[in-house]
Formats: sequence, structure tokens, C-alpha cells
Amino acid sequence: MRFAANLRSARLAAGLSQEDLAEKAGFHRSYVSQVERGITNITVDNACRLADFLGVDLAVLFSALDAENKAE
Repeated sequence: MRFAANLRSARLAAGLSQEDLAEKAGFHRSYVSQVERGITNITVDNACRLADFLGVDLAVLFSALDAENKAE
């Protein structure tokens, strides 16, 4: 759930909706929703794509602190 929470925080900090992020990264919006809710596992390749489009380092999405707290 750490990745899911950090992904959501990073997406919100970027001012993107799930649909916007999904479209930019080439995913269906339901996939981003499922990843953020921890329902679907994500591959490293897909995690990298999302991190790239959010403009964050992949390590931030896996860190113990969420992306918002890391930015402060």
C-alpha cells in the first residue's frame, strides 16, 4: 500500500486526475485507480512510466514517506 499511497500523493501534487495521468502514461484510467487502491499489482516497467510522467524519481514512490512529505 506504500506505493499506492505515494502514487496518489504524487499525482495530486502534480495536479492530475487519475484519468489525466492514465492518458499521459498510456494506461486505462481504471488501471491507475486500481493501482492507487492497492487492488492491482504493478510491474516495475509500469511504475517507471508513471514516475516519469509524474516527474518523480521511482524511489520516491517506494519510499517510507509519502511523496508529499518528501517534497517538504
